[in-house]
Formats: sequence, structure tokens, C-alpha cells
Amino acid sequence: MTIRTIVLDNVASRCDGCREIINGTPWRVNLLDVVSPEVAVGWDETALINPGPHQFHGDPTCVRSWMAEKGYLLCRRGEVREIMRPIALPLDPPAFGLCDGIHRDDHEFVPA
Repeated sequence: MTIRTIVLDNVASRCDGCREIINGTPWRVNLLDVVSPEVAVGWDETALINPGPHQFHGDPTCVRSWMAEKGYLLCRRGEVREIMRPIALPLDPPAFGLCDGIHRDDHEFVPA
């Protein structure tokens, strides 16, 4: 008697942008703070930013739609990369811009 393992029966990798199944290895984005918080978020609190990793198809429109859904702005001086840095923006309500941090000039945030 042989026991066969079904490999493709349960697929858990879904794109955070379009919510479709990701075939193969997902493209991941992590959000990193420049300075880590001094105290961990309590069990009854919610963190301002979920650092990820967030997984997507290789299409940049999936990442941009996820950013727009979350209310993040994108720095047009940078590109969407595997590691993005959140920058707190002086807006009311509070908002964040995401940048790859590679450029040296001022940020220019635009809707994702």
C-alpha cells in the first residue's frame, strides 16, 4: 500500500495586493524602521506598521495597490524594493510614506 502526498491541494500563498494565488516564489516587501521602538507593543494594542514580510506577484501594480489600500504614500525619488522604510508624515490623521532610502535628496511623496 502506498500513501501519496498531495502537494497542490492547499495553496496558502496569496498576493497581498490582488489577493490571487501566487504560483512559485512570492516577491516579498519588508517595512523597516530606522529606529526600533524602545518598548514592544502590548497584547491589547495594535502596532502602527506591520513590518511584514508582505508577499506579492512580481508585478509592481500589486505592491502599489496594496500601498494605496493601506493609505501609504510612495516616494517618487525611489523605487519599490524588497526593503522599504516608513517615514512619518506630519499629516492629520497620521500617515506614512514609503521609500527605499537609496536617494540622497529630499523625499517627494505621491499617492501609490
